[in-house]
Amino acid sequence: MRYQFQSEHGQFSFKPRIFTEAIKILIMVNVGIFILHSLARKVVDLALIFGLSSDTVWPLIWQPFTYMFIHGNLWHVLINMFVLWMFGSELEKIWGKKEFLKYYFTTGVGSGLIWLLFNIGSPHTILIGASGAVYGILLAFGLMFPNRTVYIYFLFPVKVKWLVIFLGAMAFVSSLGPGSNISHLTHLSGMIIGYIYMKSDWQIKKMRFSVHKKITEFKTQSQERKSEKKSQYKSEIDQLLDKINRVGYDGLTEEERNRLYTASRRLSREQGGRD
Repeated sequence: MRYQFQSEHGQFSFKPRIFTEAIKILIMVNVGIFILHSLARKVVDLALIFGLSSDTVWPLIWQPFTYMFIHGNLWHVLINMFVLWMFGSELEKIWGKKEFLKYYFTTGVGSGLIWLLFNIGSPHTILIGASGAVYGILLAFGLMFPNRTVYIYFLFPVKVKWLVIFLGAMAFVSSLGPGSNISHLTHLSGMIIGYIYMKSDWQIKKMRFSVHKKITEFKTQSQERKSEKKSQYKSEIDQLLDKINRVGYDGLTEEERNRLYTASRRLSREQGGRD
């Protein structure tokens, strides 16, 4: 039996703003099913039931949906969930849980069906993994944040738009080649479906997405600035308190006393206290 996995995303260094509800549920379900799949493998291979195959999709009509939750090995599920968490969190925060899940399953189920059309009559081939949907998430992120910088392997900075173009081109070229256990066709299909979905909805929702994005980014930047200020004030106060412990309060210069007073007052204000 030959399985086609969906991974090869590489490693990306990007910090999502929040661990959102839909992402949390998807990760828990995927990891839980992977554990169950691993434990039950000696008794029954769940991929034969829930993976997508032209041999068994009829009468097992749930396969175009369930194949996204079956993964072949630990690395396969971890890299898919990592990329989903990293790029999907901000999209869910902007779109909301319902719209995010709608997009996720549209790209995931749609890319699976396209793979099925190209594999009718291919015996003993099963598609598993969430990467069709994950590549759709990457495409959506690239359309919404084209100039956001990410770091490949945590070292090399690149704008998201170039990363998405590169991944799409790689998936297209690879889909033309023979025999691989990675379904590049599914990757490419997820991106194409995602592009059509985003563009068909784009004109209607463009302004709403833009407003939500600006509000979200403003709030996030504001919180980050406050946290940074708090850290600076605490550091300055700690340094001055260390000096007081060594030489006493009278050992502070007038400037240092003023700095201690100002930093303490500002820290209190940032933490919600009153002057």
